[in-house]
Amino acid sequence: MKIKIKSILALISLFLACVFSSGAQDKNSKASLKPDDHDSLPHAAIEPRKVITQGSVTVEGNRINYQASTGTLILKNDKDKPIIAMFYVAYFKSDDNDASKRPITFLYNGGPGSSTLWLHMGAFGPRRSFTTDTARTIAPYKIVNNDFSLLDASDLVFIDAPGTGFSEILDKDKAGVGEPKDFYGIDPDAQTFAKFIIQFLSAYNRWNSPKYLFGESYGTFRSAVLSNILQSAYATDLNGVILLSQILSYYNMSDVARNNPGMDLPYQLTLPSCAATAWYHHKLSPQPPSLEPFLKEVEEFAMGEYALALGKGAQLDSTAYNHIAEKLHEYTGLPVSYILKANLRISGPEFEQTLLADENLTTGRLDSRFTGPTMDPLSEEPRYDPHGATFEAAFVATFNDYLRTDLKFDGEMRYKTFGDNIEAQWDLQHKAPSSSMKFFANVMPDLAMAMKYNPRLKVMMNMGYFDLGTPFFESIYEMNHLDIPASLQKNIEYNFYNSGHMVYLQTESLKKLHDNVAKFIQSTH
Repeated sequence: MKIKIKSILALISLFLACVFSSGAQDKNSKASLKPDDHDSLPHAAIEPRKVITQGSVTVEGNRINYQASTGTLILKNDKDKPIIAMFYVAYFKSDDNDASKRPITFLYNGGPGSSTLWLHMGAFGPRRSFTTDTARTIAPYKIVNNDFSLLDASDLVFIDAPGTGFSEILDKDKAGVGEPKDFYGIDPDAQTFAKFIIQFLSAYNRWNSPKYLFGESYGTFRSAVLSNILQSAYATDLNGVILLSQILSYYNMSDVARNNPGMDLPYQLTLPSCAATAWYHHKLSPQPPSLEPFLKEVEEFAMGEYALALGKGAQLDSTAYNHIAEKLHEYTGLPVSYILKANLRISGPEFEQTLLADENLTTGRLDSRFTGPTMDPLSEEPRYDPHGATFEAAFVATFNDYLRTDLKFDGEMRYKTFGDNIEAQWDLQHKAPSSSMKFFANVMPDLAMAMKYNPRLKVMMNMGYFDLGTPFFESIYEMNHLDIPASLQKNIEYNFYNSGHMVYLQTESLKKLHDNVAKFIQSTH
């Protein structure tokens, strides 16, 4: 889950997570293609595939039998020409009295440019990559029963975004007419996912099921646009939208704040996550005894005294300037001298590089509990994220093994954990609802429109305190500023975890996430 967008894309990194697969081929599926044969047999790529396997999982002590369907759906353009083969792994609980009415949840990671391996093998699939939270594991890796799979509450469909996993753009070399521009951007990406979901509902006769979207990181960005498209363009209402490590406006990210002078809000919204990180690493003096009361104090400072000081700009007098620097030192553990040089404005990447500099360590970006050796002590920002470097290899290895061994899907094709250079091609312009203009990377109007179009739509927010990529306070701010009637604010549920971006890496938080999401699904249909 590392993905950076270069130019204004390049200062933004959002991670997220990946995929899956399962067993016995049906009579219409083709034999596996060797990598060097794949492009020479274009027609094999455009035929939908499906592999069916059976399995069981024990969730919090209860055994659940399921059928796994691993395959592709072929999406076509308005001229009935194939443009993409979308890869998915779907899990259906067996022996349900009326499967057509059982809840179904569509899950995806983000990036943009990430497959859905991470949610599949880390959070809710029936099998989980075994890791030990912030400690590195080495091969041979283990796959274990997922005690907190979401199959007890809902059937699950893990979807790989175009160009990731086995989701393959069908260009002219593969007997199709697809091109990257048809998929790599805010609007075409959401349209593609909408078409996939509509086609899936028909293929598996799930039109009457309670329907949920579950997106992580950029997947939350996708969900905002997708929820509006499904409901207003396809007359397909959703019961709930579940957001994990939310980002709805790139304007609020401190990663790009230096390129947008005069916009100080990102520094305010990142500050509580910096404070949580300093608390976790015991860099505060005195050390607050409890995290959450301390964070409430920091939040009030961020939106009050700190906001007023930043708003004054060059008119802030020296006494107030020094006072704010001392308060920032108290909340972040950074040296006052550094805070003064930074003009009271510390971005997430600068904080990651600086907090543990005296130990020659860098904190993680997506989970600041993680640490690793500093690559370049003289750099202003980190050269890598110790978070992803710690566990990615274990996830990739175990998923590829699970995909081929348990799900019996294509032993020789390359599974793209991250798409090839997708972030550099991504179109961040977005045509918001009820607007004739395109804007830069803010989809708050889309989620607001979805909630107003369907006033019974419920939204669930899940955030880790130690996430510096999509800070938890940023998400609270975005939800509080949705353009919806005050009466609809009650439709939003807030949940917080003592973890980072991928809250499920910590077992205690995974259990809490599962229980919260299961309860949310059960209460909304």
